[in-house]
Amino acid sequence: MQQAAPYDATSDRTAVPSRGADFLTLTKPRLNSLVLVTTAAAYYLGGGERLSWLQLFNTIVGTAFVAGGASTLNQFLERDIDRLMRRTDTRPLPDGRLHPQDALWFGVLLSSIGIAELSLFVNQLTAFMALLTLASYVFVYTPLKRRTSLSTIVGAVPGALPAVIGWTAATDTVSIEGWILFAIVFMWQMPHFLAIAWMCRDDYARAGIPLLPVIQPDGRTTGYQSVLYTAVLIPISLLPTVVGLSSVYYAVGAITLAAILMVLSLEFANTRSLPAARRLFFGTILYLPLLWVVLLADHYRHIV
Repeated sequence: MQQAAPYDATSDRTAVPSRGADFLTLTKPRLNSLVLVTTAAAYYLGGGERLSWLQLFNTIVGTAFVAGGASTLNQFLERDIDRLMRRTDTRPLPDGRLHPQDALWFGVLLSSIGIAELSLFVNQLTAFMALLTLASYVFVYTPLKRRTSLSTIVGAVPGALPAVIGWTAATDTVSIEGWILFAIVFMWQMPHFLAIAWMCRDDYARAGIPLLPVIQPDGRTTGYQSVLYTAVLIPISLLPTVVGLSSVYYAVGAITLAAILMVLSLEFANTRSLPAARRLFFGTILYLPLLWVVLLADHYRHIV
């Protein structure tokens, strides 16, 4: 496997005006915006009438720093394979615009600031959950990604832990409601990841990443699993009503959204076409924020 492009001081000089933008790119702000939405939604659901806007602010800022640090460290570790994929070869590290050591220290600094803020201004349990998210993403998921297609399942764990971070920030406890929110986000990620893997399968194959569409290129198992995970998501998404976190109004909205996602998953499984994969991908992008809107609106109606 090829190594990342060596650091070039001349390219650094020409990139001075965009250096700040390159560091921002390392934090994956668009991807992590959904992480922050999930954290805020879980905090609101846990806070109820005791909602503290100052604590919510510290939760969001601390989580943003940890998420940005994790993304930076992930790109530091994957700079060699990022260079081999068209979708990532223009990132700051594979393109040689930033020195790898700068990215390493930037990631460590962001993560440390985030953990410290959560520990000092929120609570210790939330800081621990954020640390667990960081460690599982950087030290478990990232190396497994090169070795097994099961890394997708492993990666869904740190992807879903922001729901627990938001819940523990509001309640200072790890309760069933927080884990239900975790389960929703965990299961939602699977059809989302599978759609991305199918759309980018040539890139992943070029980089030697053994995702499911790479090791089984006919796509039958990829399509089957997208339907299976979506089917499991349906009853899981109804659990907030079961435990009293929401009413039947939310349940109706959750079933409607899941039904739409199931139609998209079935279309992808039947055709395994690029347009169908894109529709499933964008469907998953819309599903989670819309589900939070429905759940939060229902919860607000219940507490007022």
